[in-house]
Amino acid sequence: MLRSLLVPMLLAVSLLACGDDESVNPDSGDPTKVTYAESLGVDLAQMTLLPSGLYIQDTFVAEDGALAQAGSRVQVRYTGYLPDGRSFDATGNGPAFSFNLGAGEVIEGWDEGIAGMRVGGRRRLVIPSALGYGATGSGGRIPPYTVLIFDTELVSVR
Repeated sequence: MLRSLLVPMLLAVSLLACGDDESVNPDSGDPTKVTYAESLGVDLAQMTLLPSGLYIQDTFVAEDGALAQAGSRVQVRYTGYLPDGRSFDATGNGPAFSFNLGAGEVIEGWDEGIAGMRVGGRRRLVIPSALGYGATGSGGRIPPYTVLIFDTELVSVR
């Protein structure tokens, strides 16, 4: 009798312990609760926090380039990082990535974070998982509830 009660109890305890895995912890999608690799140089205190939870930091401000706004077709060069410093995607020397800004063709953090840039400008985005890939992650390269860091450069606006 005791054995039949003990086995389910041990199973329940072991399953609860699995819930501590940070890769599936919703808190790991909050930029303020993540440890960033030193190589990234992320300092949230030096960034602008938008109401959505997106952090932005202009690393180069273009004064007179065309303005990216909803409805424009934009081209962006970028490198995407996980908080541990690993790059998961980049345009590199290839063609810039094109999309219609504000049309939902990219993650919400990009639609919001690229808006307001001028051609030639560079901006860092620290995107909470809710504005990225959320609970599902993406393609095995981005785990669920992952904060994303993007270094972006606006190449063109049409």
